[in-house]
Amino acid sequence: MDDSHDPFRWADDLGPEKIVHVTEPSIGLRAVLAVDNTASGPAIGGVRMALDASAEEAFRLARAMTLKNAAAGLAHGGGKSVILANPHGPIDDRERLVRAFACAIRNLVDYIPGPDMGTDERAMAWIHDEIGRACGLPAELGGIPLDELGATGFGLASCAEEAQAFCDVRLDGARVVIQGFGNVGRPAARFLAEKGAVLVAASDSKGSIANAEGLDVEALIAAKTSGGSVLDVEEGSHGKPEAVIDVACDVWIPCARPDVVHERNVERLDTKLILQGANIPISPGAEASLHARGVLSVPDFVANAGGVICAATEVHGGSREQAFEAIDSKIRDNTRTVLRAACTEACLPRAAAATLAIERVRRAAATRRFHASGSRQGASRNSPLDL
Repeated sequence: MDDSHDPFRWADDLGPEKIVHVTEPSIGLRAVLAVDNTASGPAIGGVRMALDASAEEAFRLARAMTLKNAAAGLAHGGGKSVILANPHGPIDDRERLVRAFACAIRNLVDYIPGPDMGTDERAMAWIHDEIGRACGLPAELGGIPLDELGATGFGLASCAEEAQAFCDVRLDGARVVIQGFGNVGRPAARFLAEKGAVLVAASDSKGSIANAEGLDVEALIAAKTSGGSVLDVEEGSHGKPEAVIDVACDVWIPCARPDVVHERNVERLDTKLILQGANIPISPGAEASLHARGVLSVPDFVANAGGVICAATEVHGGSREQAFEAIDSKIRDNTRTVLRAACTEACLPRAAAATLAIERVRRAAATRRFHASGSRQGASRNSPLDL
């Protein structure tokens, strides 16, 4: 039976609590907000802007945020919103759309918006100006600008230091490839370089660059922050964006869209360690294939939690120093816990991480009147965890 039109086809006993479609035809606004689970507290999750986003992507990302926030021990549930628009369009158009979206979700107080792919601190300032509720704000508004400071990339470097003990990788001298040299990939490259790693390839939406002897990280960052591309740096061979999957390395870090590694291209990867800098960047089948080959892949909601830990610190009135201390401590602890469990139970790291996170959500839910009782021990056969 075809269930593609069933509005509850993604539901299990964790969520989603609500999926809201937003339209404003007069300005061309189309958006989706998914609030997955608020058992632990109001949902925190980014506002993504992309032309090809969908309700399914919003939900899958919201579920990833539920697991990420729970794994990090935050007093927040998971949510995510997507605005179907060009993130590189005229700034006036983007501001109009973001402000209209903010007004539309004004009364959905169980969701706290944050920056995501296609949005930034300035967009969060627009939302905060409209509804007084956002995180990842500019420093001028009392926020901790997590993208500007590189919170997620900092957390990835902490994760890498812990993960190296569980695989045949040593960061000092390790060859690193970053797929998606943006707000996550750029700081990740810088923080890993400080630990002795060597960036040998990077990509953005326009193309890729590779150099087996090592790339100049600061030159690449300068090119991107000035509005250019990795292709503007000459010291390396240029190719299409997807070419980075073919570059042999020790550490491969996807920092862009979901499902960039899947069953049709996973065999092209030649690496030892994957740090999932993006949310749901690897399909379940590809992740299983990598595990069978002995490639260690640290799941997204463990590896890339630095941004939301920073956002939660901001929401609760903490400083940037407290935020970075929390990122380092929580991500290191979770990486060790998850990878030890995966070794002990001979399972995928994602399965071990999901067990940890879901148990925390269920314990929180057991204290709430209208949330799951926590009596069920596993996801249903059609669980969104399998998406």
